[in-house]
Amino acid sequence: MPKVKNWQIGREMEYPYEDKRPKKQVAYVFDTNKCIACQTCSSACKTTWTSGPGQESMFWNNTETKPYGFYPKAWDVKLLKNLGEQTWEGDTYTGKTVFEEPPAGERIKGHLPAYEDYANPNVGEDEVFGLIEKGAFFGSVHNAWMFYLTRICNHCTYPACLAACPRKAIYKRDDGIVLVDQTRCRGYKECVKACPYKKVFFNMVTRTSEKCIACYPLLEKGEQPRCVQTCIGKIRLMSWLSKPGEAKEDNPLDYIVLIKKVALPLYPQSGTEPNVYYIPPVHVPREFLLQMFGPGVDEAIQTYKAVRSDPKLLAAFLLFGNTSKIITRFAYNEKEAIGFNEKGEEVVRVPFTEPFFEREMFDAKLQVYRHNTA
Repeated sequence: MPKVKNWQIGREMEYPYEDKRPKKQVAYVFDTNKCIACQTCSSACKTTWTSGPGQESMFWNNTETKPYGFYPKAWDVKLLKNLGEQTWEGDTYTGKTVFEEPPAGERIKGHLPAYEDYANPNVGEDEVFGLIEKGAFFGSVHNAWMFYLTRICNHCTYPACLAACPRKAIYKRDDGIVLVDQTRCRGYKECVKACPYKKVFFNMVTRTSEKCIACYPLLEKGEQPRCVQTCIGKIRLMSWLSKPGEAKEDNPLDYIVLIKKVALPLYPQSGTEPNVYYIPPVHVPREFLLQMFGPGVDEAIQTYKAVRSDPKLLAAFLLFGNTSKIITRFAYNEKEAIGFNEKGEEVVRVPFTEPFFEREMFDAKLQVYRHNTA
């Protein structure tokens, strides 16, 4: 089996196909500290892409509450169980990926969810880890915790779905977007079984597989995907990630992911090199976060908490959710962050400090007070 270099696990690994990393890779950053689980992203995606027959249980975008929320049920618990012992030596993963030592007769180590596993997309919602004792109160530290994890297809550099498909119906575009050719698909569900994140779905009406398409019709017009544009909490930024070793200081995604390393991949030990990166929640036990996001969690949280002392990183964060256009380059001055598109055109300016206007309590012209004096 060919060897490919996976920068997220710090080593070469086995993969069924030769390495063909795209020059630019579609990628996202999600800030888990800002997500409020309003599900606006889920609703926007649902109404745009999965409102047809056979798509009733499909959520290409979903937001689940960790540690007890899963969609489909127990997807990551089963992933971790299948991977077996997961060990790291520094930044190098020394365990086995889903491509290494699969069961006899199979190309990928995965599991196929039962139909019922998709029946409860909101299971575990807002359930906290730990007990709330009678008389408990908030004293600046959360004794019980939970956080929201919003998920889409990771458009992996080394997709397990692509590797597992016997029909070669799944392919990766030059911009890194992973798509299903439904004219070739015969509904074997090998992609559903292989995907560590369970973001490939089987349509029981069309008898073919479907998945997130990264809203490529919007991307081709220079606009960010629906889930990014509609996010109320402004937790998302989508752009193009450079190859490892070729990071550009003025590319906001490169700066956040590859240079400052404040956003980390989800379950990098799977080996797929996922391209949705998460800023870890600052209030969750490190052992739990290490299992989810790999080494680098402490450094990422420390960098995130100190962002006010790093104007360049703060400028990159201020671009989240402030324009519908794809930002491929950014700059900043002492007052504002500035975003540019691929053509070099300015598309947004965001002030470091929100303008504040205070009006006089008494309006001399109208002879009225501007507040309730009763």
